[in-house]
Parts: sequence; C-alpha cells; structure tokens
Amino acid sequence: MKYLKNLSKSKLKGKIALLRIDLNVKKISRKSFRIKAILPSIKFLLKNDAKVIILSHLGRPKPLDLGVKISGFREFSLKPAARILSELLSKKVKFVDFDKIFDFDYRNSLNRIFLLENLRFFEGEKSNDKKLAKKLANLGDIYVNDAFAVSHRKNASVVAITDYLPAYAGLRLEQEIKNLDLVMNKYKNPLLLIIGGAKVEDKIGMIKYFIDKARWFMLGGGVANTFLKVLGYPLKKSLYDEKKLDFASKVLTDYPEKILLPRDVKMKDQKILDIGPFTINYYSKFISQTKTIIWNGPLGKIEDKKFTEGTKSIAKAIAKSKAFSLIGGGETTDFISKLNLENRFSFISTGGGAMLEYLSGKKLPGIEALK
Repeated sequence: MKYLKNLSKSKLKGKIALLRIDLNVKKISRKSFRIKAILPSIKFLLKNDAKVIILSHLGRPKPLDLGVKISGFREFSLKPAARILSELLSKKVKFVDFDKIFDFDYRNSLNRIFLLENLRFFEGEKSNDKKLAKKLANLGDIYVNDAFAVSHRKNASVVAITDYLPAYAGLRLEQEIKNLDLVMNKYKNPLLLIIGGAKVEDKIGMIKYFIDKARWFMLGGGVANTFLKVLGYPLKKSLYDEKKLDFASKVLTDYPEKILLPRDVKMKDQKILDIGPFTINYYSKFISQTKTIIWNGPLGKIEDKKFTEGTKSIAKAIAKSKAFSLIGGGETTDFISKLNLENRFSFISTGGGAMLEYLSGKKLPGIEALK
C-alpha cells in the first residue's frame, strides 16, 4: 500500500488530488471529531502545493439526474460543510454544485480547495459504477482515501476509482490501520472489550474474533440485555435482540468467566436505560486492571441526560487508566468529545461499522483497493 506521507513536494506540486473523506455526520459542525480528523491530510496536500478536490457523501438520498435542482434534498447537501472547512482551515473552500461537478475548470481556478456536492446524488456511487469512477478520476491526477468510516463500502469513489489513478492512503487512514492492527495483533494483556449499543448483531463478528484473545467482555445497552435475557433477568420492556439469544447462550456457556454483565440498572417505563452505581464501581475495578481496552457503543441511552452517568463514568475510568485505549462508533466518540476527553484516549477511530468489520477480521474493500 502506498501512503500519502511518503509523497514528496516534487511529486505533488501542481497536481490535483482527489481526497475521499467522510463528512457523513448527524450535524456538520466545527466540533465534529470526524471532520477535525481529516484536516491533516488536507493541510499536507496544500503545504506541498497540490490542489485538493474533496469527495464525500451525506446520508442516503435517492440518486438524481444531472440538471435536476436539489431543492427538495437540501438536508443531504454538503454545502454547509464548505463553510465549516473554510473556518477550520482558514482558507476558502469552493463548493461545487451537483450539476457543475464535471464542467468546472479546477485546474485553472484560483481556488486551491474544492468540495463537491454529495456523491450519493449520483446513481452509480453506491453501486461502485466504473463509468462514474472514471469521470471522477478525470478531474484529478492522484487519489487519496482518508475515509476509513466508509472503507467497508464498495462505492465508486472508494473502490472503482482506484483503477484509474495512482492511489494512496491518507494520513488518517494510515493511523486507523496502524492502531487497529495494534489492538488485534500486538495488544498487551489483559485485554478488555467494552461493548454497548442497541444490537448484538452488529457486534457478533468482533466478539467471535476476540473471544479467545480477550480476558473480559464488559457489556451494556441492548447487547447486555440480550445476555441478561438468557440468564432469566426480568427485562420487561427493555430492548434486546431476540434473534441472537442462541449466540449469547453459547458464549455464556463456553466462556462464563469472560462475560461481565450489569449488577444493577436504571429503568424508566419498564425499560433498562443505563447501568447503575454498583455496576459502575464493579466495571471500574476491571478497567483499572487491564492494559488494553477496545470500546464500541454506549452503555446507556445517552440521548437522554438522565441516563448518561454510566457511559460518562466508564469513559472517565478509562481516561484515568494506564491502558492503551481505542474507542470507536459515532455515538460513543461524539459523547467523548462533549466530555472534552478526546486527548485522554490512546486512539479514537472515526469508524463505526468499518471499525466493527475490521476488528472482526474482515478485509475492507476500500483498503484492499489501495493494495
């Protein structure tokens, strides 16, 4: 795999770099961790006298025909991101409308940074269409993937485009690969996985991959509820995954000493919505004993301030520990940002689904394409 950091100024000067990033966030703002994470690659390219055309997507809009006004699809427009990026970079980011993407004269423009409209407005983006990929490739001289969070998708701007341009891994993508490989293959024992969120299904691959490696699995949210259901805990109306009860039962039977479950909980309307104070202390003791921590998914319903204490306390316990800590998942990382604890963790991944798939041992199409 070729890395952006190894390109010299002589190889970048006067070039146009197509930079695939991920601006697919709930709210585009200056404080978004995912947006701040891609700034180093942009700055590196500008410092080495290259122009930058930023490629990204937002949400799941239906594809549009060129020439169609997107007025009815403003919620999916990346235009607000141009202003945010301009502020963060202290440089003008020229936004290019959907119907002007293939006609704009990037090479002769006085601007140095361009942001293209949402690529998912194109029919062929999600289907990895080679024709669309080639049209995009014709806009530049090199391609850089710095969008780990979408590298598990076979999209035209992630996979097919690498057939038409010299392709490189961006600075952020390189960090993602390095740190994820570290916790998979060179971790220090004991290894602890903290797994929360709503669905067991999304986490099964990661649990299977690490079941013989990890010392403990600390569970919360709907994941914990599914295991508690197997043990006969009265969940009432709490969220759990009916289809994954057999999986949870087998794990509890084969590895009972590895599964850490809530000892007390906070409830509302007959639903478990957070771990309780006893569980916080119980979990914190294990955190203090471990040397490597992987965390994905909140331990409670963090959208409601009344049920954030569990996730907040566990985050602070990890921040105080001496363990190498890697966290990921959109909800979890946004929550960490709000607590101003970003710098207290060893590495924060920009990936949610991509991180889960990578830590399940799967090969991600976007990364494989760079090889």
